[in-house]
Amino acid sequence: MRIGELSRRTGVNAHQLRYYEAQGLLEADRGANGYREYDESAVLRVKQIRHLLGAGLSSEDIAYVLPCAVGETPTLPGCPELLTAMRTRLRRLDDQMQRLTQSRDALTAYIEAAERVGEHYPPFDGTEWTAVPA
Repeated sequence: MRIGELSRRTGVNAHQLRYYEAQGLLEADRGANGYREYDESAVLRVKQIRHLLGAGLSSEDIAYVLPCAVGETPTLPGCPELLTAMRTRLRRLDDQMQRLTQSRDALTAYIEAAERVGEHYPPFDGTEWTAVPA
């Protein structure tokens, strides 16, 4: 099948499919006319990629685990290397979530403080704003 058909069957646009190919996640043959041609297994492969991306894995992580993926959702064997890669990614996500929570809490505190003292200042129309040198 050509890229348009694969896109239609998976709901993934052609640009993303070409990106997956460039990342080594998806393979295509080239016809005599130079068009990409995918076999039937590409539909399953794209669905696996989408699920793994949805789990927060990077394309690099996916390239590592994809050869072991089984099924559309997919299932991954519990071999030590895969578990290490997934645990590493989970730690990174936990760290990002902690930083985001801290940023959110700080921003909330700034907003609350500004709302408490906001009535003591003239309305801000943006003309007084000046950049502070870094």
